[in-house]
Amino acid sequence: MSPEHAPRRSQVVLVEPALSQLEKLTAAETHRLDRAIVAISVNPELGTPVPDTLLRDYVDDVDNVRVIYYVTALRQITIVAYVEA
Repeated sequence: MSPEHAPRRSQVVLVEPALSQLEKLTAAETHRLDRAIVAISVNPELGTPVPDTLLRDYVDDVDNVRVIYYVTALRQITIVAYVEA
């Protein structure tokens, strides 16, 4: 990878439970959550694996957000199942 190119991001898709939670957030909470989702899309390994599942649990204590997600086999799509801010 040449230095002028940033790492490739995965496409992020929110499923219904996450979309429902997102609708309840304030603008400030949504902004904090956006930063976490961008970080996950660049590095899907950020979250901690949830035992016996394909899920990962990402908690950002600075922005006070939590995202539960999984990454597809080809690592091109990150599916967000739950958000909390």
